[in-house]
Amino acid sequence: MKKLRTFVFAAFAACVVIPASAQFAKVEDAIKYRQSALFVMQQNFGRVAGMASGKIPFDAKVAAESVAVAEFVAKLPWAGFGPGMDKGESKAKPEIWANKTKFDDYASKLQTEMAKLNVAAKSGNLDAIKAAVNATGGACKSCHDDFRNK
Repeated sequence: MKKLRTFVFAAFAACVVIPASAQFAKVEDAIKYRQSALFVMQQNFGRVAGMASGKIPFDAKVAAESVAVAEFVAKLPWAGFGPGMDKGESKAKPEIWANKTKFDDYASKLQTEMAKLNVAAKSGNLDAIKAAVNATGGACKSCHDDFRNK
């Protein structure tokens, strides 16, 4: 059963990622795609981070909804960082393509932390959300530090 589940998940992921990378007729399209996905993720994560820091009043329902969107969108931008998509105007450093394994590891870490944040947000426990926000924000920061121009 576990193998079947893994196969189904891998097939689903391939169906999502392969068409996404095939849709980029121009490098600019890939840049717009990844920037848009990252923007939506940041907006939703930022809302919850604001609640965790006390800058925004805590609303468990809004937090759970926002994190659910952020977790889903966290799976999307990486198709926009494929081979040959390192040209054009972007804050992405060339190191992404020179050290793709490390970059992919960071993307995976972000998705893992975002999933943990989703569990915390569904619980409605603000202390659990705060801890998960810190871990998720750390995953974002480490990637930005190594792979994003300021």
